[in-house]
Amino acid sequence: MADSPAIAIPGAPAPSGASPSSAAPGAAFPGTAPRTPSLSAVSPSDASTEPPLANPSFSDSESASPEEALVGAASLTAAPAITHPPLPSLAKRVPAQRPASTAPPERPAPQQSAPQPYPQPTLPPSLPPTPAPPSTPAPTPALASQPVPPETLARLSEQPGSPDALLIRRTMAEIGPVADKVTSYFYALLFVRHPDLRQLFPAAMDAQRDRLLRALLTAAEHLDDRAVLVDYLQNLGRGHRKYGTKAEHYPAVGECLIGALSRHAASVWDKETEAAWVRAYTTISQVMIDAAAADELRAPAWWQAEVVSHELRTPDIAVFTVRPDQPYPFLAGQYASLETPWWPRVWRHYSFASAPRSDGLLTFHVKAIPAGWVSNALVHRARPGDVVRLGPPAGSMTVDHTSDSGLLCLGGGTGIAPIKALVEDVAEHGERRPVEVFYGARTDHDLYDIDTMLRLQQSHPWLSVRAIIEEQAHIQLTDVLREYGPWTEYDAYLSGPPGMIRSGVNTLRDIGVPSDRIRHDSLEELVAAGT
Repeated sequence: MADSPAIAIPGAPAPSGASPSSAAPGAAFPGTAPRTPSLSAVSPSDASTEPPLANPSFSDSESASPEEALVGAASLTAAPAITHPPLPSLAKRVPAQRPASTAPPERPAPQQSAPQPYPQPTLPPSLPPTPAPPSTPAPTPALASQPVPPETLARLSEQPGSPDALLIRRTMAEIGPVADKVTSYFYALLFVRHPDLRQLFPAAMDAQRDRLLRALLTAAEHLDDRAVLVDYLQNLGRGHRKYGTKAEHYPAVGECLIGALSRHAASVWDKETEAAWVRAYTTISQVMIDAAAADELRAPAWWQAEVVSHELRTPDIAVFTVRPDQPYPFLAGQYASLETPWWPRVWRHYSFASAPRSDGLLTFHVKAIPAGWVSNALVHRARPGDVVRLGPPAGSMTVDHTSDSGLLCLGGGTGIAPIKALVEDVAEHGERRPVEVFYGARTDHDLYDIDTMLRLQQSHPWLSVRAIIEEQAHIQLTDVLREYGPWTEYDAYLSGPPGMIRSGVNTLRDIGVPSDRIRHDSLEELVAAGT
């Protein structure tokens, strides 16, 4: 997934070139400046920090959004002339200062600043440069070049809700067929009015436009479901810290967003609609600001992590382990965003492949995909001694240890990584609740971690592992669920490609598993796809 700022919040400077720089083993982030907090001390939000929808399939794709392609539209250095009536003023929303009585954090937040531009890593003169990966065609953006699926628009327009929610959904339904024009116009407006912000965004803006659209659709879908929306926005706010996002960026973004919406939804735009969007965006931005401020009191914006082992399991799948430069707290089933020294400012999500370890090491499984900048770098270029950057942990596909319900786990491809972590977590808590794992792959060659899962099964009688090879069984992983069960008393966990998760969610609902017991983190992708 292109982990670039959602809802258009600016992130970090763009890569300095259109092709990857060469780096030798041991490549790090030269030129990184000392880090200081980007937000002043503030009162933390009192909302919960874990969303109830749990872990995505950060696995066989560079998660859920396409790789950025360096296209001409990305540059916007010669943006079109834009005329627009004055936009409504959005009050600058910043968190209140932390009261003197507020207890200090358990450990001081490391001194950090917004990521500063730094040179690309280079090889010593005595070594030839590492050749770039084989040329591959630029990926097609999943949404930026296509209208929103009709089923999504129909659901938004028919969904009951509050007056503000209805007005916002009506706007989204109106702009759906021209969503690419709306997002392109928004960024052009933002960069023309605030050119200093351009350097904070990736060079390739197609995936960025895609991310904005998914975020807007997700907010519109869940506007009246405060628990889901707040948790989703809090994750965004915490994740945006690694880009150097500041509270003062939000008003400019909000004004340009409303400007773009009003231009392309003119037939339904009126004062009431504008007021609804101002109220919604004010709430959205404040939740994100508060979440970032609270997180700043207890964690850095990012971690440096050295690669300590790297194993190529198949020609395109690597299992590698990193050592963070400081403690990295997380839960089994969560994921992190990674940035490599070869593609600065380009982040991708990957799930942790183990439960927290006493030695503090973190393991990830990555599959290189065509035109995958980060995945190809991690699989084919990373070596022990290289240094990557980690964003904060996120996701809530975690085990509820207060329950004795069984666990039904579906892992497709490298989506088996967080499933393995969940099994280890159950074992470490000494529980004997039943855990049923379905491990799916297209071919037996893709079952790269089956030996590990079978060893776990031999060690724990409460664990059952079933491998489903689609080419041999001529059946999809999710369809196998109907042949077993019943699963109505199980908590279901899904991790794999977005298509597998969509199919799995639908199948589980069809066979009677309550929605609140189906856990994944592909919220944006399922909303955008009309699921």
